[in-house]
Amino acid sequence: MRHRKSGRKLNRTNTHRAAMFKNMARALLTYEQIRTTEPKAKELRSIVDKLITLALRNDLHARRQAYKVLGSHQMVQRLFDEIGPRFEGGTGGYTRIIKLSQPRKGDCAPMVIIELTKLAVEAPAEKEEKPAKEEKKAAPKKKAAPKKAAAKKEEKVEEKPAEEAASEETEDK
Repeated sequence: MRHRKSGRKLNRTNTHRAAMFKNMARALLTYEQIRTTEPKAKELRSIVDKLITLALRNDLHARRQAYKVLGSHQMVQRLFDEIGPRFEGGTGGYTRIIKLSQPRKGDCAPMVIIELTKLAVEAPAEKEEKPAKEEKKAAPKKKAAPKKAAAKKEEKVEEKPAEEAASEETEDK
């Protein structure tokens, strides 16, 4: 009987399962969206939701508990400083599972995308810097030629009225 034994075994040993969910939790918190099978995603959801709840507590004991799962100080810092504050005031439902239409090739396993419900939005300072860098890289090749051509056109346009004006002045005399 399986009374009070929660969780799926997923045909793995206890240590393999623990390592797999540790890696999947790290990947989900890093990329905020991963593609996996449906049973794994449903199990991962409970682990990640508990980690985000720890991040909302934001005390030393919670950080140590999160470190036990994540195993990386950088990931714990990201969880508590960036991801946790996004879900402030929430009472659960930090992840979403979206079913994909096509099963996995080979074994026809149902595939899903598991993602955080509130994805990262780029900071305004980062948005301003990125287009500036992109323009600098692309500007000399794409924009240099049109500027020269536009400048020549403007010069020609300005020269014609000046010549016409000069010819009109000579006609008037």
